[in-house]
Amino acid sequence: MADQDIKMLIERIMAEARTHQSARFSNEIYADEPILKTGRQMQNFLPDQYRKMREISRWQDDPKGGAGRWLSEAELFYRQGLLMADFEDDCPYNGTFKSYFPTYNAMSDRQLRGYFTWRAQVRRGNIEETSTSFAFLYLYELICGIGVDNPRDGYGKIKAFWDAYRAFEPGIDRFARVWLQDYAVFHELDPKLLRDSKTVAFDNALIELRRAARDLVPAPAPSDLPPARRKTSGPTLPLPPDEAHEERLMAAIDALSTYNLNSSRLDRSHHRDLRHVACAVYVRMARYYDTHRKNGIVASLFGEETAMPYTMFASAVFFAPERHEDCEYRLDPIHIYRCQNGFWECMRIHGSRQKSSKLGEMMRACDQRLRLALDPGHPLKEEKIPKYLAKIIDDEITAWLSWDAAHQPVKIDIDLSQLGHIRSAAAQTREALLIDEEREDGTLADAEAAVAERREAEPVADTIAEPVATTMQQDEASEPTISTEQFGVVAPLLASAPTPADTASALDPAADAYLRALLEQNAAQTASAVAKSGKSEDMLVDSINEALFDLVGDTVIEFGPAGPQIIEDYEADVRGYLDHE
Repeated sequence: MADQDIKMLIERIMAEARTHQSARFSNEIYADEPILKTGRQMQNFLPDQYRKMREISRWQDDPKGGAGRWLSEAELFYRQGLLMADFEDDCPYNGTFKSYFPTYNAMSDRQLRGYFTWRAQVRRGNIEETSTSFAFLYLYELICGIGVDNPRDGYGKIKAFWDAYRAFEPGIDRFARVWLQDYAVFHELDPKLLRDSKTVAFDNALIELRRAARDLVPAPAPSDLPPARRKTSGPTLPLPPDEAHEERLMAAIDALSTYNLNSSRLDRSHHRDLRHVACAVYVRMARYYDTHRKNGIVASLFGEETAMPYTMFASAVFFAPERHEDCEYRLDPIHIYRCQNGFWECMRIHGSRQKSSKLGEMMRACDQRLRLALDPGHPLKEEKIPKYLAKIIDDEITAWLSWDAAHQPVKIDIDLSQLGHIRSAAAQTREALLIDEEREDGTLADAEAAVAERREAEPVADTIAEPVATTMQQDEASEPTISTEQFGVVAPLLASAPTPADTASALDPAADAYLRALLEQNAAQTASAVAKSGKSEDMLVDSINEALFDLVGDTVIEFGPAGPQIIEDYEADVRGYLDHE
């Protein structure tokens, strides 16, 4: 092609560009643009607002003449966002934009125009599915206060957008939930706004578990009794049951357990029984953890309550132009945020925020073993659980079913056909008790008339009162008793008490060495045995207690102020076991 032809072609292209320069920039026009047009020429079609945004430099001179500084990506995004806060475009984008931490700088001009076109529709209430990075960028704007009238307005816009967009992208939940909570904390909004959040629901369940572990654990009997006889002075939970309290505790257990009691077949037919046994077993296990573990049951299952440094909006692009003032924000009684000198910390239970499989194991065992007593026709497969847990569950089942059977309402049958005979006998008795003077004075007639008047005035009361008097003469042997017919296989459970086996399970070398070191009170050797076992000291102690349970029918090692120690009453049994290994 000759040079003259090339020049004519370029002139024709430029003439077309000038013709369309004032036209709306759309997908169709962009698709028809000649490929010979350069990026610099394309930029000429951008509205001036985009060029102003691009001109914001990352390098900022000090207005006082000092050394300048580089802006962080978050601060640059914040400054650009303020400039574009009210801007709208009308140039839809059907492509894809992906960025790990999306900002305006990460987008091409075409993507920028598409974003501000989509954002204009969102602000009008028309939320449509788009690139997920656009959605995150919009949330970044809101948490930075861009397009927000005040903090309460910002909270409402974040929540409304999250609720709508999660239908397109459920994965947004894990980020938006945290950002919404951080936004309320950062701006010190009313904590009641978050009362329905999963975080607060989880904390409330933990509070109920901790309250039950602290308040419902009964005081043990005097310590001078042998450990096997250190039983509580009364039932594990109050009887008759405090139903409201048990319902709250069971709801908390169900919220934090991997095994859902509310979905159990047994719960539908024997809710009261399952509720009481499950709650009592949890309280007994709380006492067990207090005695035999370094940490209580809540700390062991979900972590300890402590204060740790916290970064607001850690997984977002966020910038605050001014340092936050010192404050304390109580999300709930066990979830507290504090800011001091611009640095945040969070006081809460730091550990697992998931449902506990160990708590689930306890609750499934309660369901499985209670079914043997109440619903043997629909058993659950038995799974291996520690012997001490099985004993606790069986004790609570036995105690509850015994009490419940003894307090069943007494059934009274009234034979109304006998009322005539009862009245006749009563009249004869009255006649025999009257003396001659009373008969002569007509006292009998007056008495009979009075009785007749009373019967007419209170026919129902009179009918019931007389047979009740005869019922009181029933044999006391008619009191209800527990039986195999009533409770399936619970009668053998009630009739027999657990007896320790003649021999204990064999200990592995590390456990054997640990036990001998405890007897000798040699701290160095106990530490060495723990290291050789490859387990934590808690787990090693648990395995030893499990192995020796058959020997004494009780745990032999408990945690005291000085650490783990063999219970004094069982030292002779343990020495005898070790000597005969």
